[in-house]
Amino acid sequence: MILNMMDSQSTASQQGPTDPLTVVVSRRVKKGNQEEFEALSSKMTERASRFPGYLGTAMFRPASPDDPEYRIVFKFRDRESLAAWEASNERAELLEQIESLLVQPSEREVTSGIVTWFTLPGQNPVTPPPKWKMTLVSWLALYPAVTLVFVMFGDWLAQIPLFVRTLLVTAVVMLMMSYVLMPRMTRWFAFWLFPKKGDSSR
Repeated sequence: MILNMMDSQSTASQQGPTDPLTVVVSRRVKKGNQEEFEALSSKMTERASRFPGYLGTAMFRPASPDDPEYRIVFKFRDRESLAAWEASNERAELLEQIESLLVQPSEREVTSGIVTWFTLPGQNPVTPPPKWKMTLVSWLALYPAVTLVFVMFGDWLAQIPLFVRTLLVTAVVMLMMSYVLMPRMTRWFAFWLFPKKGDSSR
């Protein structure tokens, strides 16, 4: 189940100054503190939403009663807006309260680009798969998507200008990738993208 929530912990020095940033935070909540944790997280979201550059948040609840891990995924427009939020007193005040409810300190990862397609709530990974694996799985989804578009609408697309044709095809394909294909591909290839610890395939 996904709820609107919020928090952040880090910036990514390797990203460009204007690249949208996605932050993935993993938190393992002490038993009996879930309700207080979610209330504080809701307050964190409300405060963050008032900051320039905030693009939204989703919180993934634990996959099972035996797994206390929450995963919070949120976005900011660029590094500067993320840094402003992270340095704010509004965040610091609630973060201290949230950390006191955790089994261990929060884990986080700042990402951008196709990494945001690779989310697996059931396993709650924080570290994304290797880039070459993400590229390969993305290509396996992209090829049939583009082929399907041209098979179904190729004759009609051939009659419109190139720039308009490219605009329409890429828009349709990106929507298919984000909302239909990549969620399924991530689940199907989860054993390879997110191998268990000790698995040498990663």
